[in-house]
Amino acid sequence: MLATAKSGGCTSSSCGSSAKPDDMDSAIWEKIKDHPCFSEEAHHYFARMHVAVAPACNIQCNYCNRKYDCANESRPGVVSEKLTPEQALRKVMAVANEVPQLSVLGIAGPGDACYDWKKTKATFEQVAREIPDIKLCISTNGLALPDHVAELADMNVDHVTITINMVDPEVGAKIYPWIFYDHRRYTGIEAARILHKRQMLGLEMLTARGILTKINSVMIPDINDEHLIEVNKWVKERGAFLHNVMPLISDPAHGAYYGLTGQRGPNAMELKALQDRLEGGAKLMRHCRQCRADAVGLLVSDRGQEFTLDQIPGEVTYDPSKREAYREVVARERGDHVAAKSAATRMVKAAGSGKSLLIAVATKGGGRVNEHFGHSKEFQIYEASPTGISFVGHRKVEQYCRGGWGEDATLDGVIAALAGIDIVLCAKIGDCPKDQLTGAGIRAMDAYGYDYIETAISALYTAEFGVEPLAATA
Repeated sequence: MLATAKSGGCTSSSCGSSAKPDDMDSAIWEKIKDHPCFSEEAHHYFARMHVAVAPACNIQCNYCNRKYDCANESRPGVVSEKLTPEQALRKVMAVANEVPQLSVLGIAGPGDACYDWKKTKATFEQVAREIPDIKLCISTNGLALPDHVAELADMNVDHVTITINMVDPEVGAKIYPWIFYDHRRYTGIEAARILHKRQMLGLEMLTARGILTKINSVMIPDINDEHLIEVNKWVKERGAFLHNVMPLISDPAHGAYYGLTGQRGPNAMELKALQDRLEGGAKLMRHCRQCRADAVGLLVSDRGQEFTLDQIPGEVTYDPSKREAYREVVARERGDHVAAKSAATRMVKAAGSGKSLLIAVATKGGGRVNEHFGHSKEFQIYEASPTGISFVGHRKVEQYCRGGWGEDATLDGVIAALAGIDIVLCAKIGDCPKDQLTGAGIRAMDAYGYDYIETAISALYTAEFGVEPLAATA
């Protein structure tokens, strides 16, 4: 039994920052400003939630096996429990009460949201009725997408993610063993050819409807890594809003074909190098966390295990007050952050240095350097260069410090994950890990704890290259 509390939702004056980028259309900004996946800036402040209501899938990918789940893993296609649409509604309302940052509800499987359409549609209809201001989005392989574009538009779903790994069926045949389409199973190049045509058709139909699309591509070394340059061109020509190139997750323990046959994934620097080559094509997303199909919370912190069905009351009353209050506060904070970021960028550009720094930041959200080194489960990676300050990715790590002590083997793994990084910024770091990082050629400092990330980086950059901050801003 569900009890609900209705609200008119927040007003346009309180829903996020007014700091629209100068080069962005106002209508698009309204769509993405609170969406943590479609806006890198928004991901510092807003949370997403995935509900696992769509287990059926119509294709097989060589990198996917949905049979195994570990609560500590973050990878697409895995869940701890599948939900009915009614259970999903109860869970969404419970999360909305406890996670005021929640702005987006997505369905990303664990199968395909468009193939398991009845469950997807029923979930969205119920949630939209009870929490009308929440954004709705889906993730799909695209095979069944063209059949449902009209319904997506009718339900005001204005964000769709399509996984597109190829535009050449010969490449596709190495990634997809089979598809199930029009009551038949297809294999090999024929399967890849059908999938390619349906993906392009779906993308074109979404663009024609004004629905924003994000393209996910899995980077598979020696299979499609070079080919993704062509994929980027195709999706840009067809109106994709973002292109997200993700690393292949390949582990034999997952039971997927690629993992079992030794296909490796790219390392962090290989991924960055490809993303850098794609600059100038379709706009890139670099802050993806390859979320689980039951993820909850900010992208930097998955709280899904706090909201399993056995922890949710049988009767939930939705109270919109926390979400509305949070948006009032974050609107002011975002305005301050944008101003600080602008000033920091000017300072870095004014330095006149031809050098670049790769900087890893320990953060738990809010756009600040606010996480202890030993508590970090990931580091956000920024590049400071003559063109300014840019977010370029993230590195996941195993938490080093647990209960006041650190494990040497874990620290070795963290240091390995930070390969290529010049400096680590964190809120606090102990002498032992700091010394070991220094020994590996990585400097770590906590002098800028709780500053805005860009402010800290600009101060560090100007100090590094001998430019006085006051002179840089004069």
